[in-house]
Amino acid sequence: MHKPLTFPWAGVIIATCSVFLLMLAGIGVGYALAVWLVWTLTLWITQPDEQRAEPDPRPEGISRARLAEMIENAYSPLLLVDRKRVVIANGSARKLLGHHVVGQDIRVALRHPRAIALLDSDEHGEAIVTGLVRRKDVWRVSRYAIDDRSSVVELVSKTAESDISRAHTDFVANASHELRTPLSSIIGYVETLSENPEDIDQATARKFLDTIHREAQRLQNLVSDLMSLSRVEAEKHDRPEQPVPLNALVERAAREGAGPNRVERLAFEASEDFEVLGDPQQLEQLVRNLVDNALKYGREGTPVTVRLSESALGEAKLEVEDRGEGIEAEHLPHLTRRFYRTDPGRSRQSGGTGLGLAIVKHIVERHHGRLDIDSEVGRGTIVTVRLPRLGRSRPAPDAVLERFARTAQPDSIPDEPDRLS
Repeated sequence: MHKPLTFPWAGVIIATCSVFLLMLAGIGVGYALAVWLVWTLTLWITQPDEQRAEPDPRPEGISRARLAEMIENAYSPLLLVDRKRVVIANGSARKLLGHHVVGQDIRVALRHPRAIALLDSDEHGEAIVTGLVRRKDVWRVSRYAIDDRSSVVELVSKTAESDISRAHTDFVANASHELRTPLSSIIGYVETLSENPEDIDQATARKFLDTIHREAQRLQNLVSDLMSLSRVEAEKHDRPEQPVPLNALVERAAREGAGPNRVERLAFEASEDFEVLGDPQQLEQLVRNLVDNALKYGREGTPVTVRLSESALGEAKLEVEDRGEGIEAEHLPHLTRRFYRTDPGRSRQSGGTGLGLAIVKHIVERHHGRLDIDSEVGRGTIVTVRLPRLGRSRPAPDAVLERFARTAQPDSIPDEPDRLS
């Protein structure tokens, strides 16, 4: 609001005195009065236009209703506590602790000794608590004191960080155990051979040396798989952009995975030619790992089928099928975990490192594909990898339904697969 104009008394007095002096100096009365009038009007017109400050009609501070609106959609759970009682809880806090938390004693709501000790204090602080909602949850509880009776409590989830840290710890522990086992065996046999070599006959020495060689080979395979897994994980966010003819790559990698002694057990099927965007080395490693697993855990002398076909969504579908003992259902969700084995003794005896399917999973994820494992005890296992085809868009829903209907009707018997020679 503007301040109203006031009469400039000081300026008018100065103008009047000046006019009297002019008249004493011989200036005419008319001229003197004209000067006085102009001077006075000028003083009146040129007053500064000052603004008068008015009090803000709004109440000081923020009301509870306004505060509740401000924090309602915050990502972190936030609670306003007055005399240890929750008066405001935003949406995240109500979802975490339940709608009944409003009006509840904050110490009863959190139910953790560290959190209670923090909330009983009158200062800022934080505490790390576990099991707030679920047994393995980890939360950081922070208290910000407003005055001697009110405070804001913020809950920040640290569960993901804790899981990552635990996974790293478990990985290091498992890797150390896997490395220590062959090293202990190698050191033990070398010490036996070096202590009393004259007391060891040639057959026993040869047996010891074969064991040392086998354990050293296992150690080399483990280190190689650890390095491969590290490289794949480092590149998993970089999608490959190189066109790869999949048929030739799969057939070549399958032969390499089988080796000259097992290649006669392989059977290769392909319905058409497939091309994908991929990393050729990683795709070859994927096929080698799957074929090697199928041959190791399939029944001796039974074939392993490597099949390329088109999925219902137009993807390139790679299937590796063995005729082994199969895997029980409870093991299937864990097969891609690092160092997970359904039969540790048999896996180590066959030279397995427990990292093959973990590497396969990360390669499939990098190529934006999908990995499925189906197994039936007594009949065998089928590992399926689906990869997006180059230059093919996803078909319309009607086309998908039609393809499902066509594949669901076995109106013809497939020909015997060509064997890899």
